[in-house]
Amino acid sequence: MRFPVLLIIACAAVAQQRSPQQLFHEALAAQQRGDDATAIRDYQELLKLDPDVVEARANLGVVLARQNRFDEAIEQYQKALTGQRASSGSMNPSQRDALRFNLAMAYFKKPDFAAAARELETLHSANLADARISTLLGECYARLGQDDQVLGILGAVESANPDDLGVASLLAPALVRTGHLSEGILRYEKIGRLGHSAEAYLLAGQTALKLSLYEKARDYADEALKLDPHLPGVYTLRGMALPFLGSAQDAIDALNKALAADANDFDAHLTLGKVLFTARDLQGSRTHLEKALDLKPDSSAALYEMSRLDRTEGKIDAALKDLERVVKLDPAWPQPHVELSALYFRVNRPADGEREKAEFDRLNVLPGK
Repeated sequence: MRFPVLLIIACAAVAQQRSPQQLFHEALAAQQRGDDATAIRDYQELLKLDPDVVEARANLGVVLARQNRFDEAIEQYQKALTGQRASSGSMNPSQRDALRFNLAMAYFKKPDFAAAARELETLHSANLADARISTLLGECYARLGQDDQVLGILGAVESANPDDLGVASLLAPALVRTGHLSEGILRYEKIGRLGHSAEAYLLAGQTALKLSLYEKARDYADEALKLDPHLPGVYTLRGMALPFLGSAQDAIDALNKALAADANDFDAHLTLGKVLFTARDLQGSRTHLEKALDLKPDSSAALYEMSRLDRTEGKIDAALKDLERVVKLDPAWPQPHVELSALYFRVNRPADGEREKAEFDRLNVLPGK
């Protein structure tokens, strides 16, 4: 009865006698067929026998990262980068760069964008022409909110790869956020055209609206609608552009469609309130402006429009309160000051009227005068 026990012990002893080379090949085979558990076990067993095999640590890092075990993968990559030797001798620069790139990717996916950027900066300084490294570094900077760095790193990449939509998608928002709106529009338009992206056309239109390019904003909205008529925000964009193009009824129709899709669309309520006020539908205007203020009680734009409506309806005290809040929320906006001044004079508060008029004059002084 002892024979089976001895046989099991003997088999276990044989299994434990696998050489580092055999363990490496078996681990690699398991890795290649997707058997991550076996690969991890065999690489770890190998490294207990010989801790300095760089390929084993590098491959173990890959498998651990594939299992989303990023901290463990990072540890293996770091040990590999400081390892004593590769199986074929010292690591060459391309092997070291590949390891560092994998380390950066593990940080990126963790996500730890600052650490990923540090590794990629080292790689980028030695591989300036590598678009893959530059693009990933640019994405790290974007995730960190470092827009100037995004522009600096990706300008050259875009010149060499003008149709790379990944690069354009990083450049467009960075350009807009740094005040280069026209250049941002061009990138969004490229993404929309080449990538058939309704979202990119929407962003192009919203940016055009900031520049008062109302025809462009409408046209971008129309392009987005062709690609995705259910895209949130697209009817709002169209409705915001059309009043400036003399199409009030079309604007009303578009804004009503926007509100049918999202009853809490602040911009749609605000714009519809403005359009209905111009059309002298005062009750309709009040309904939408009140809803806009329910959604954003401290919106200076909505309060200003409500002040106009209150004044038109003879509600002078309410209009005064609206404008007083506006100038408190947005003191650098000139127009509310002059309108508040006029109301102060109307209710026999000349000192307050003079103060607001002086503030309006100060804000309207041109630079250099």
